[in-house]
This record gives sequence, structure tokens and C-alpha cells, in this order.
Amino acid sequence: MKKEYDILVIGSGLGGLVSALILAKEGLKVCVLEKNNQYGGNLQTFSRDKLIFDTGVHYLGGLSKGQNLHQFFSYLEIMNDLELQKMEENCYDKITFGDDKIEYPHAQGYENFVAQLTTYFPDERENLEDYCEEIQRVCNHFPRYNVVGNDNYKEEILHLNTKRFIESITQNKKLQAVLLGSNFLYAGDSENVPFYVHALTVNSYIQSAYKCVKGGSQISKLLIRKLRQYGADVHKHSEVSEIIFNDKNILSSVKTKSGREYFAKKFISNIEIRSLINLIGKERLKKSFLNRVLSWEPVSSCFSVYLVLKPHSFSNFNYNIYHYSSEELVWNAYRYNKKAWPETYMLSSTSSKHHPEFAESLTAISYMDFDEVRDWQNTFNTIADEHERGEQYEQFKQEKAERMIDALEKKFPNLRDSIKNIYTSSPLSYRDYIGSFDGNMYGYVKNSENPLKTMVSPRTKIDNLFLTGQSVNMHGVLGCTIGAFNTCAEILGKELIDDRLTQMINKSKGEE
Repeated sequence: MKKEYDILVIGSGLGGLVSALILAKEGLKVCVLEKNNQYGGNLQTFSRDKLIFDTGVHYLGGLSKGQNLHQFFSYLEIMNDLELQKMEENCYDKITFGDDKIEYPHAQGYENFVAQLTTYFPDERENLEDYCEEIQRVCNHFPRYNVVGNDNYKEEILHLNTKRFIESITQNKKLQAVLLGSNFLYAGDSENVPFYVHALTVNSYIQSAYKCVKGGSQISKLLIRKLRQYGADVHKHSEVSEIIFNDKNILSSVKTKSGREYFAKKFISNIEIRSLINLIGKERLKKSFLNRVLSWEPVSSCFSVYLVLKPHSFSNFNYNIYHYSSEELVWNAYRYNKKAWPETYMLSSTSSKHHPEFAESLTAISYMDFDEVRDWQNTFNTIADEHERGEQYEQFKQEKAERMIDALEKKFPNLRDSIKNIYTSSPLSYRDYIGSFDGNMYGYVKNSENPLKTMVSPRTKIDNLFLTGQSVNMHGVLGCTIGAFNTCAEILGKELIDDRLTQMINKSKGEE
């Protein structure tokens, strides 16, 4: 007898898992299919030398009591089980430039954020206060940013441009660069990107910044555990290879590579939107929609270097470092000069379990165009499906790793003496493990001139097919979580979602 689900979710990235859990909590029969060996998309971690490394999520914002991600995760019943470490209050991010010895802090809490930067920019206090105020104003206009309330985007908010806004806040070029310093979090084309992307990304970290102890995969593991508690079926090694429509042209089932067929009343896609288009078949979609999506430009990819350190050889730091070889680079660091690579990097550290004053590993990430690995684009390699990419590829990665360590040694002389082992991942790793188009980090480039071009409704023209995840609208842990609640609001009704969240908020206030 064929088994039919109420909801079938294709892909187990954060958006898919959150959507699945919201619906399973409402008593719906839910199934999640994941192609990989590990659930969680960008939340995946990997282990080397018995240490855990994050592939995508290096820190989280908005997780203190009463803040938005805390409330969403509380509703999903995973908040209390997360193992978190709060980052340095006065400096969760340090922005550094070339040979400038000063390390500019981004601090937690709006007043503290202003106070810490005023130390270095004493004449800019008022401008910094304006910056914080505007960031909050823009965020408050976004549906569900404050968990409940606000139905629609205000059009003029979407057209605000980051560059124009930052230049209107302050004339000080160095401060402009410092405020934009963490734009790696949205793969920063800060000249054209809408200000709302900057605001939504930065604001939650200013509210509060945390690291996931033992890596971001604990989020997906907790979500999977909850899904199973609510009776959902979750399968890995189950890549959807075919989407099947019945005689009435209604989506009725999906088939996996292994030949299993899964039937459902409604479907949510949490896979890369271009992959979904190929599964559906271009002939079933409107030409205008197809042309719009295929014209989107993917956000840059990256190259990561993971350094396993010798015990007790390198001091730990509880913040991230965003380094630029010059302050002009912050506007569009992803347009790098290959010969000068890496001109910018993000560096994070993981503390040793038994000696937390020392780091056990470092992760350094810099932008990389997919074109740099184009020679190997027809290779595929994951844990579940292992294939060698060849000696030239290994040489390419080794050379890049050496160049990254050279760059890091300018800040940390003799770092090499502390390194025990070196591991790397390229845009191909991100493409193969996460399924993102050309290994892009955060979906597609957004532009303040035409912000609606890259915005897609979670409800598709195919009646029972819905979308979620980073290639639709906002990326990041908060962006994908909010997106999932919006997707479920299309399925269950906005009133019901608002009602459930309001009850949860009132209950937690009552418990206080």
C-alpha cells in the first residue's frame, strides 16, 4: 500500500527542517528527503584529527532571551538544548586593514557598539547612534523580524542602497570601512546591495553574538530529533531525481535516485532553485519567471583553510577577525585580484576543550570565484560518493592554503610553527555538499536598483508546491528561519502561525 504524506520536504537545509518541524507540530504527516550523508545544508560540520569544523555557520546572533532567534528556537523547542558560548561583549568582530595596527571592534549591545567605536572615532558618536537607529528601523519593517506582526515590506525600504546610506551617515572613510567590515556575511557587494541586507545581517549580532560549541550541526541534530518526536520521517541518502505530475497536472509524488517513490499532498522545496527548475521541467514554468531566475547572479563562493594546531601553541580569541589589505576593498572585496589573493579573509578560532586559553584550530575563509575551479567542474566528491579530483586539483588547493597562511602570518608571525595539519575546501566542496549553484555562499546577488527581481514568493504557480531556503529571499540562520515561518504561513495561514507564536511569547513572559 502506498504511503502518502501531508507534506514532503525536499532538502534538509535549515529552511527545510524548520518548515518540517512547524508543520509536524501541527499534527501533519511530514517526510524530509536529504541527498547527503549529513543533514543541515550550511549547518554541516566535518571532523579532522578528532576536531569539529563548521562549513558554514561560524556564529549566531539574536539568541539572548527575548530576541528574535531565541523566540523562534524556543517555539521549535531546541533553544534550551543548544550549547552556546557568548562571544566577547566588547568585540565579537574585529575589523582590521593592511598595516594599520588598530583593530576596530564591533561590540554587542547598541550603546556598547557606539561606545567602543567612539574610542577610535571620538567625533562620530552621533553618527554611530544614527547608524544603530536606522539599522533597527529598517529591520522592524520586515515581516516576522520581530516574530509577530508586519505583513508587508515597505517598498522604499527595499530601495535603500548600502553605499549611499553609509556615506550619508559619515564622511569618515575609515569609519565607513569599519561599519562595512563584516560584509563577508552577505558576500559584500556593498556598492549595490540593498541596505536592508546589511541591516538584517548585522543587527542580530549587535543584539548578541554566540558561537555554537561543537559546531552548527547541533542545530540540525536537535531539529531532526524533534521532528522524529513529532512522528516525521527523515531520510538521508535520498536524492530526489524526478518530480511526478498526475493526469490533472498536479504534483503527486517524487522519485529518488534509488527508485523509491514518495507521495504527498503538498511539497516544499529546500533545494537550490535552479536544481528545482530542472526537476520540474522548464516547460511547466512561465517564461517570464524562468528568465528572471536564470538571470540572477550567484553570490561569490569561497575557499576555506582549516588549521589544526599543536597543543598549547597558539592563544585563543573569542571573536572573529575580518581583515582587508586596504580599506577601499570593503566595498567589493569579492572582486579580487587573483595574483594578490587573499586580499581579504575572515578568521575564527576554536578553543581547546581542556585548556580554553589556547586554540585547537583556526578557520580562515576568503572569496573565490567558481571560475578558478572550472577545470574540475565535472568532478563530484562527497563522503557518500567519493571520487578523486586529481593531482592538479590537490596542488591548486595546497598552493592556495600556503598563500592564505602567508597572509595570516603578517598578523600572526610564526603561525606556521603552531600548525599540525592543514585541510581545505573549495567552491566545488560547497557545490557538492550544499548543492548551491557554483558553490555560492548565500544564494543570489541582490540589487537596490531592482530589489524585487530576486524576491520570490514561497507560494509557486504550481498549486501544491512551496519554496524555502537561502536561494529564495534572505540567507543566514535568521533569514532561513524567518523564511521557513513565512513558507508555513502560506500553508497553514498567517493567523495560525501568528497565534502560535503569540501564545509562546505570552507564556514565556508569564513564566518570568
